[in-house]
Amino acid sequence: MGFVRCERDGDVGVITLDDPSSLNAMSPSLMDELAAAIEAESADGAARALVLTGAGRGFCSGQNLKSQESLGPDLVAGVMRHYFPVFRGLRECRVPVIAAVNGVAAGGGFSLALACDAILAAQSASFIQVFSRIALVPDLGSTWTLPHLVGRQRALSLMLSNQPLPAAVAKEWGVVLDVVADERLMAEAMGLARKLAEGPTRTLVATRRLVDEGMDNSFEAQFRRELEVQQVIRQSPDAKEGVAAFVERRKARFTGR
Repeated sequence: MGFVRCERDGDVGVITLDDPSSLNAMSPSLMDELAAAIEAESADGAARALVLTGAGRGFCSGQNLKSQESLGPDLVAGVMRHYFPVFRGLRECRVPVIAAVNGVAAGGGFSLALACDAILAAQSASFIQVFSRIALVPDLGSTWTLPHLVGRQRALSLMLSNQPLPAAVAKEWGVVLDVVADERLMAEAMGLARKLAEGPTRTLVATRRLVDEGMDNSFEAQFRRELEVQQVIRQSPDAKEGVAAFVERRKARFTGR
């Protein structure tokens, strides 16, 4: 792989966008590699959590406008073929995914971070929609994820004004889980990932799926959906271990099954 680097630290997989000369800008080739990396890590039973980050000074600067690669004559078909698998892979990943945002997350890079389960940001990080600066509309799911996260007014203000959102304000608005010193970013991200990796992975992912489904369900429909999932998950080895550990007053030893 030329644009994406994969490493393993115990039961945590680390996926790094590795084109620092472009601030890890998106291209069909990079996105194809990223989709393959996410799929491989998700399929590998040894991985219990993932961290996604960027090499160099930035997380991802969005679409590489200098790239000579073509998406083909049909933009919709090209983006759905090369880009959507990344976002679907993140949102449906078998394990929790943490974005460790170093530097800028711009345009599609902002969208990429939003597709993860949690965002940790370095103090120097900033988030910017940037699309309207070049007379384009936001894409890669951001008109769905961002308003759900911060509300219509704040989402529109970011999308219409092109004003960067500093890390500290991003935390205040609920865009990021926490802001840490630049030199501590990966250590903090790995610490959170390891904590999640020790948990009941299957249950954590089922919880993510319920939260996503609940955004579009009625209360009654979601109430029933929770019970349907609960009926299945309570038979899992981790659920049985969790109950036994509670009764026996000991720490549960989860396996992710």
